[in-house]
Amino acid sequence: MHIPENYLSPSTCILATVAMAPVWRAAARHLREEVPGEKVPLIGVAAAFSFLAMMFNVPLPGGTTGHAVCGTLIAILFGPWSAVLAISVALAIQAVFFGDGGILSLGANCLNMAFALPFVGHAVYSAVRRAIGGERGELLGAGIGSYVGLNAAALLCALEFGVQPLLFHDASGAALYCPYPLSVSVPAMMVGHLSVAGLAEAGLTVGILAFLRSAAPSFGIETRADSPAGLAPVLGLVLALVAASPLGLLATGDAWGEWGVEDLAGMVGYTPAGLGSGWEWGSLMPDYAVGVLPEWIGYIVSAIVGVTLLVIVFRLASPIARPRVDFDA
Repeated sequence: MHIPENYLSPSTCILATVAMAPVWRAAARHLREEVPGEKVPLIGVAAAFSFLAMMFNVPLPGGTTGHAVCGTLIAILFGPWSAVLAISVALAIQAVFFGDGGILSLGANCLNMAFALPFVGHAVYSAVRRAIGGERGELLGAGIGSYVGLNAAALLCALEFGVQPLLFHDASGAALYCPYPLSVSVPAMMVGHLSVAGLAEAGLTVGILAFLRSAAPSFGIETRADSPAGLAPVLGLVLALVAASPLGLLATGDAWGEWGVEDLAGMVGYTPAGLGSGWEWGSLMPDYAVGVLPEWIGYIVSAIVGVTLLVIVFRLASPIARPRVDFDA
């Protein structure tokens, strides 16, 4: 679901970024007014779950790959507005440092994965939890909500891809950007996410949430501030996911809509003009690779860099949040 550079027209990218601007502004206001300052750095830790989940590629039908996002998980722990910021920062780091998703298409990627996913997922989670109640209701709601949320994001992504050849083509009818119409993009995206990626999202969300509720029940916005000892299981889980991140290399093939220009030209028989002459960002560690190091080591180094940057960003943001709350008062 990481839309690459030049697959969407500049006007589409601008429209998506303009649509996200008030969302980011509202999310920043909610962070400032509703999140205790001591809790803000923990959002960076939660964002690490999303960053690492997106590194674990899973094979999808048709020979493509997909990944989880853990957006509903963050929304459950810290609220959907905090999830907007957490996933947006994770996506920005992926685009800038690792070339995973485009810089110009960052607004569209955030619209799909940082806004639609956590809000839809959290709404479904809340409805199921109210209907069933208790721990069973929470975990069942988390599973269903995360599955629906991920597929809502995938559908938005498919629509953004699919309208490109309809709206942007040359006089001969050749697409300027993504060449696949809605009749191709929607089923191609949805089959894989409805069948496999959505289940991966649900499984990872429920697994991590169950672990946190058992081992670190204070990890969340509505609970007492975490002590260093209370955070130990959370940090241990993050380190375990970092160490396991090379497993994402086992799934071969590209995600749907994330092919290189030459690969796409070979599939459709021509190079869309906007793709062939578009702007490209030179990321520092493209595809999570680090120089001549083996791929698996590059993956681990990239995971460490990404997690560290997320924690730093939200640690620096903590002074803007509301003062510490005394939960014993």
